[in-house]
Amino acid sequence: MSIPNEFALAMVLVLTALWLRPWRMLARNGLQTPVLATLALLPLFWALPHWHAVPLQLPWSGACLALLCLGWPLAMPVLTLVAGITWAVTSISGAQALSLLLWQGLVPATLALGLGAVLRRTLPPHPFIYILGRGFLGTALCIFAARLLAQAAGHTLPNIGGELSWVALWLMAWADAVVTGLLTAIFVAYRPQWLATWSDTLYLPKH
Repeated sequence: MSIPNEFALAMVLVLTALWLRPWRMLARNGLQTPVLATLALLPLFWALPHWHAVPLQLPWSGACLALLCLGWPLAMPVLTLVAGITWAVTSISGAQALSLLLWQGLVPATLALGLGAVLRRTLPPHPFIYILGRGFLGTALCIFAARLLAQAAGHTLPNIGGELSWVALWLMAWADAVVTGLLTAIFVAYRPQWLATWSDTLYLPKH
């Protein structure tokens, strides 16, 4: 995919999110903390592979966790800021920053939104389904799918090709899945107010 097409896709996603007025979600108690944590920590994880030269970079996305914590409308502009901060603190080019924003941020978060909608329509609202389906397995699938799309767009892994790259991408996706799943379980138990996609009324109905 060419740079203009990537830019156009990123703009469509971000402008759609802004049209939904995501700043209204900041009035919700508790979301200020995950927003600040995302802006403070995620740029460091995104920048780390660019600070150290290694044969195979192992990027950590965090986009699915951002989606679960912030909701899609707010996650889009926040991830855009994360990409901007990463661009400012590294020596990557604007094209690399755009690729980072799209394939490591916006696309996996949007896929996670779609997966969450499918799970809500097809499975009963249960905390186990939320944590396992959206936190663990859902994150692995969305990150893997986003990286396959990035590879199809021309962003291939260095020195790895063919079906072996699929294996590498699948294994790399589980780094995100494990962290996102564990934090999702912890937040559900102790800080549900940090999860914009969680609802006690929906997932913990009173009988």
